[in-house]
Amino acid sequence: MVDREAPPYARIAAELRGRVERGELVPGDRMPSTREISRTWGVAIATATKVITALRQDGVVRTVPGVGTVVAAPSTTRPPRRRAEPAAGLTAGRIVAAAVAIADAEGLDGLSMRRVATDLGAGPMSLYRHVADKDDLLLQMMDAVMRQEWQPPARPPAGWRAQLELAGRTLWTAFRRHPWLAPALSLTRPQPVAGGMAYTEWVLTALDGLGLDLPAMFDVHLTVFNYARGTAVNLEPEAAAQAVTGLDNEQWMETQEAALRSIVGTGDFPHFERILSMDFDLDLDVMFERGLGYLLDGLRVALDTPNRGAVPPL
Repeated sequence: MVDREAPPYARIAAELRGRVERGELVPGDRMPSTREISRTWGVAIATATKVITALRQDGVVRTVPGVGTVVAAPSTTRPPRRRAEPAAGLTAGRIVAAAVAIADAEGLDGLSMRRVATDLGAGPMSLYRHVADKDDLLLQMMDAVMRQEWQPPARPPAGWRAQLELAGRTLWTAFRRHPWLAPALSLTRPQPVAGGMAYTEWVLTALDGLGLDLPAMFDVHLTVFNYARGTAVNLEPEAAAQAVTGLDNEQWMETQEAALRSIVGTGDFPHFERILSMDFDLDLDVMFERGLGYLLDGLRVALDTPNRGAVPPL
């Protein structure tokens, strides 16, 4: 029975624990995300995070990178709560790795200093010996991920276009693997992330010698970066929407078809009506690849104008 006098997070945790005990949720089933808990019970993300933390400490759930929080396999005894690890046992690398795993699985809304400490079995205050605060932690996460994902080839492909294609695709892959990364990186207020600067330097080197001045080269870099980032910012909200609704984007579109057809049925939107009749499938990977081609085709034309001179061979 749920104690109505208990704090909100404890009541919600008890309700979810009851679902597991009744067999409504079985080992391996995905638990509601922090966003879904927040929306369903009308509580703050911080409260939702405490719910997941309480269930994890009780051995009811576990985190699976790339999947989220799932029901843990049953055990005959309640797993002992790990002792707080001495501060000397922690390193900035371990803290950042744990934080990245949490963000990959549950998004930045599920990330907190307390949550990272819990996953490491450490006291929350011990983290501050290695990271100044959550903002500093996020900077270190972005740097670690960019250093890991961006490994420039020892021998770059020939030609500026092949090199920019490699850069753009690598960035897209990084955003795919870490959906929180795109919204965390800012175009207008760039963060001091050394791993990101290494990527930028490589792109500028690829553009050097094409007849562009440095500001124009930097504009090209930002255009490619923002194209990849602008497409990727859809990834995390889509994952959250699927967690809440249980529908992927195609299934969700099916629920909207009747309303869309009632709009296009007026005859005012003939092109959109044709798209509906074609059963158009939105594939972000395909769209990214096609758009990258459009972007680089445009750059080639811009470079191949009389005041630019001929474009070097691809």
